[in-house]
Amino acid sequence: MAKRGRRTDSSEEKVVRTVCKDCHVACGVLAHVKDGRLVLVEGDPDHPLNQGTMCPKGLAIKQTVYHPDRIVYPMKRAGERGEGKWQRISWDEALDTIAAKLKEVIDEYGPYAILGSMGGKPSKNMRAWYGVVNSLGSPNVGWTDAPFCFGPWPIAAMSTYGGFISWEMGSDVKNTDCVIVWGGHPAYSHPTWGRMFMQARARGAKSIFVDPRYTPLASKADLWLQLRPGTDAALALGMLNVIINEGLYDTEFVDKWCVGFDELRGRVQEYPPEKVAEITWVPKDDTIKAARWYATIKPACLYSRTALEMVPNAVQSQRALACLRAVTGNIDVKGGNVFDCFPPDFIGHVYLWLPEYRMPQEVEDKRIGAKEYPLLAGSRAPLGTPHTGTVIDALLTDKPYPIKVWFISNDVMMCIPDSRKVLEALKRVEFVVVTEFFKTATAEMADILLPAATWIETDDIESCYTNLIVCRQRAIEPVGECWDEMKLMFELLKRMGVKYRSFPTAETMEETYDIRLKGLGMTFEDLKKKHIIEIPMEYKRYEKTGFRTPSSKVELYSETFKEFGYDPLPYYEEPPYSSISTPKVAEDYPFILITSGIKVGYMHSMGRNIPWLRELYPDPQMEVHPDTASKLGIQDGDWVWIEVAGGPGGRVKAKAKVTRGLHPKVVQWMAHWWFPERPGPDYGHSEVNINMIMSNESRDPIAGTPPLTGLLCKIYKAGEE
Repeated sequence: MAKRGRRTDSSEEKVVRTVCKDCHVACGVLAHVKDGRLVLVEGDPDHPLNQGTMCPKGLAIKQTVYHPDRIVYPMKRAGERGEGKWQRISWDEALDTIAAKLKEVIDEYGPYAILGSMGGKPSKNMRAWYGVVNSLGSPNVGWTDAPFCFGPWPIAAMSTYGGFISWEMGSDVKNTDCVIVWGGHPAYSHPTWGRMFMQARARGAKSIFVDPRYTPLASKADLWLQLRPGTDAALALGMLNVIINEGLYDTEFVDKWCVGFDELRGRVQEYPPEKVAEITWVPKDDTIKAARWYATIKPACLYSRTALEMVPNAVQSQRALACLRAVTGNIDVKGGNVFDCFPPDFIGHVYLWLPEYRMPQEVEDKRIGAKEYPLLAGSRAPLGTPHTGTVIDALLTDKPYPIKVWFISNDVMMCIPDSRKVLEALKRVEFVVVTEFFKTATAEMADILLPAATWIETDDIESCYTNLIVCRQRAIEPVGECWDEMKLMFELLKRMGVKYRSFPTAETMEETYDIRLKGLGMTFEDLKKKHIIEIPMEYKRYEKTGFRTPSSKVELYSETFKEFGYDPLPYYEEPPYSSISTPKVAEDYPFILITSGIKVGYMHSMGRNIPWLRELYPDPQMEVHPDTASKLGIQDGDWVWIEVAGGPGGRVKAKAKVTRGLHPKVVQWMAHWWFPERPGPDYGHSEVNINMIMSNESRDPIAGTPPLTGLLCKIYKAGEE
């Protein structure tokens, strides 16, 4: 291919066209390689999504790959758990040890005693651990953050219109005339999307940002709705009240393609703009203006993120937004929210969720959490993933059955609320296998620690877009003895004498790529040559096939929810701890907490040990309004303690950042913090990780979401206790 960016000597340096995976966006990358070593990465100007741009995470991949502390060979625990004593072993010994333990556990307890956990780590752990655990007969594998990140949204989306039409798939920002960004800051979390929002605004699209924080993107919006954290559902229902009562909804679409409109009309009468203003702090006129713009400027796109999924009203909050998209007719139209356009014979990266790849109903209904949260964990759930809080309880109590082996490929100590309880579970479980890039508080609790390859060292087929199929091709060989986790899966299953459940004819990970592409009449080698396949968009396909719901229409009144005993209509519920629901508690805990605080250099707990990224944000941050800081004697850069109402107790600290971007009653905390430079096994996380003091209770009745935003807290300067 033609060289780009800088002049190179082709006899010494090659440029490999690939795709980043340091977040979920999957930007195009040009990887410069010399003598088998990565020397530079830069954005691919010919990739239709990022068009040559890259964020700091992707640009820093070289420092990740060649970091002196990277895990580069298998190890087994040589002392007590957490003692930090390790012995280097071969892959054969590691896999033989794991296989022997699995056979022993299956013989004594059955396959349900095997658990697999993944998260946002940019590796291929999802398919790998699903492959191991499901192929051995256990349904207990999934995302540890599912109840509060990407779990509530699919439940709401599938029950309303039978597909995914937001997040990275479905928000047609490039063609919209009005965009709402709700509950996220993509300039930090998914920068390419932040760039697209700014491009839409530059060409004249109206922009509405719903966020308690005055973020850089919110500062550029035509309308910023600064709501009280945790009250998103009330605001959405208030907008629906305006749209329906003023007759601004799409009557043709609603009459022909929606069911339950009259019931929804009745429900939204409970949320007039005046009442919504009292609940949300958003002025009545701003709610009315946002509703009118979104309903009358066509087409319009509503992009929502995880802030709506961190409250015990998570699913119904997302349901309210789903109804907003529907009644305005902005579903599957150019510039609205669209379904993906992959060919029916192509097997995308979400094949694990498709009916033909799911486990039998009677097996999935025994998954941990299926009884309590059937639409998150049961056989009827869109994703079918264990409920994290219930999993931790099961590990500690052996109920409903014992879990003896835990495969982990993310940092569960950082990402699961009530981290002390997670540590107890890790200590109690019989056998722990962790795949990682670096030693973390979670990795320190492993019996076997395995080195994972990064995205720059692996092949894959990327299909996290709406209509693009892109090749990720290995730019360099894995460092040391690091392995692609799909290779690990196949080698382990071979030792178990078991076939890969999803593709039983495949003997290697390379063969799975050819199987997934067979319907397109091509092989993975063919895709490498093409690199990108762009599928022509097709709109309003529901006119031919209907929607994938029980009624084949958009269900504003959800029969699925009714069947399971949930309210069929969206509603607002006050956070379990607030000045309204618990006024006495609010006297001692006067501030409202937001716990996400994502920064552009970090992906969850990753990046704290990467010099280029740590330079951007060297310490954990707590953002606070200057009036509040002044009253408490807090100055910018001071260390500040925080305590949370309703949690397991204790406190953690961060450095104050004084900003006018928050309401005086609201503080924001950076999540997932630890200090890789400090001694293990704790790495200092117990004094700075907000999940140490967060509750895993007060859960959403549908998804089991604990309160991670919109809850009460108190802060005080460190040293003035």
